[in-house]
Amino acid sequence: MDAIHAMQSTKKTAAPIAEAQSVHVSFNEFSLDSHLETNIAFKGYQQPTPIQDKAIPAILAGKDVIGIANTGTGKTAAFLIPLIHFLSVDRSERIFILAPTRELAIQIYEELRAFSYGIQIQSALCIGGANIQRQKIALRQSPHVVIGTPGRIKDLIRSRSLDLSQFNRVVLDEADRMVDIGFIHDIKYFISLLPKKRQSLFFSATIDGKVREVLQNFVQDPVTVSVKQQNNTDLIKQEFVRLNGFNKIDTLHNLLIQPGFDKVLVFGRTKWGMQKLTDELMRRGLRVGVIHGNKRQSQRQRVLEQFKKDEIQIMLATDVASRGLDIQGVTHVINYEMPESLDDYIHRIGRTGRANQKGTALTFVE
Repeated sequence: MDAIHAMQSTKKTAAPIAEAQSVHVSFNEFSLDSHLETNIAFKGYQQPTPIQDKAIPAILAGKDVIGIANTGTGKTAAFLIPLIHFLSVDRSERIFILAPTRELAIQIYEELRAFSYGIQIQSALCIGGANIQRQKIALRQSPHVVIGTPGRIKDLIRSRSLDLSQFNRVVLDEADRMVDIGFIHDIKYFISLLPKKRQSLFFSATIDGKVREVLQNFVQDPVTVSVKQQNNTDLIKQEFVRLNGFNKIDTLHNLLIQPGFDKVLVFGRTKWGMQKLTDELMRRGLRVGVIHGNKRQSQRQRVLEQFKKDEIQIMLATDVASRGLDIQGVTHVINYEMPESLDDYIHRIGRTGRANQKGTALTFVE
């Protein structure tokens, strides 16, 4: 293996509209439901992050909100906490949350359950790769909260199992990602089915032309909260590995068995390629799992849980896992294959260097 050289990368970001600076020193200052405050404390949350500090009061005041924030800034709690408070006061509230990927939808669902423990809130998770009949049964119970992904939500609307006109508070999370992967027409269709009188919460890392198309018909007189991208790249050592004719799998294997490679995410472009690489690494005796679009949702979730609990050392993935996943303690991200864009690169390496922990990103170069 040739010497490892530093990789420098830059990213153009949208100019901030209103930078958020935390002024609340405690969640108790928001005057939330007592059960909710207990659950927040149990999760170890102390001082609100900047996005939470600015978004929670605006949401509690019933305002439409545009939150410009990246993964890892605490935006999920920023909208879940006030929405759960509304439900603790009034069980007639109906909340709809749309997310781009199954993994992010599941993460939001799990966060909802943790924050709402003991508050008796019914919820339904509606994602592809899971049993749609069970989801239809759950929807017949008129749950307080429905969380879903665009494809499955569209199926449920078409089968008349889901009526979006019943929801008075709506969240579009990671809207830019939904637009990127081709759901802009579906999002516009969903918006057309929503009641005119509603609270609309819109979260996105960037606001470009196509995303603005969605905003036009979604929010009214919104409060815009912009959180400057956390500069966690300062915590990420970015390098690339020149192969110079060496066998690529052997090079990866030699890296993975080095001390310090304790929790490693390996990214590639294709489902077939990542599955083949996983099979080979397993044959070599490494503790490894893989998530990609050909896996059933139950399989993908099981691998994620094993990786989070350190039952496996290495998780391979296509870019389905590069956004929205909060996995603690990832020591290394390896770009086994180059990402298709700089944005994909930024989101991939952002899985490490989190929570003020240092991480390393390695990119293979032929």
